[in-house]
Amino acid sequence: MLSLVILALDPGLNIGIAMVCLDGTVRHLNIITLNDLRSLNPLPSVTIVIGNGTGSDRVQGILREQGLSFAVVEEAGTSLEARELFFRDHPPKGLAKLLPRGLRFPPRAVDDYAAYAIALRFLKREADAGGNAHASEGF
Repeated sequence: MLSLVILALDPGLNIGIAMVCLDGTVRHLNIITLNDLRSLNPLPSVTIVIGNGTGSDRVQGILREQGLSFAVVEEAGTSLEARELFFRDHPPKGLAKLLPRGLRFPPRAVDDYAAYAIALRFLKREADAGGNAHASEGF
C-alpha cells in the first residue's frame, strides 16, 4: 500500500530531498550532503523513492545499511523539469520575464526540485499501474 507521503531523493554530489503528498503538493524541500543522509530517519509510513542517476548506487547502499526499503525511478531529464518547477514556484521578475524559458537559470541549486520531479514521476507511474508499481522495485 502506498504511503500518504513520498520522500524523494535526487542523488548526486548534493542530495535533493522532497517530501510530497499523494496529490503532488510539496510539504518540504531541502538539499543535504551524503553525511546528512546517513542520519536521516524517516517514519515507517513514508514511501522512499530514489532517482537512478549519478550517485544512486551510493545512496541506495546507505539506505540498505539503515534497513530502509525504496523504489527506484528513472531520472533522465529531471534537471530540466526541476528548472521548470522552480520557476513555477518562483516566477522571474523584471527583465528576466522577457528571457525565453530555455535561457532562464535559477539563482541557486535545484537538486530539491529535481527530487520533486522524481516524486511526481513516481506518483504518475503509480497511477498508471493502478497503485502497485513500487512493489517490484527497490530493496
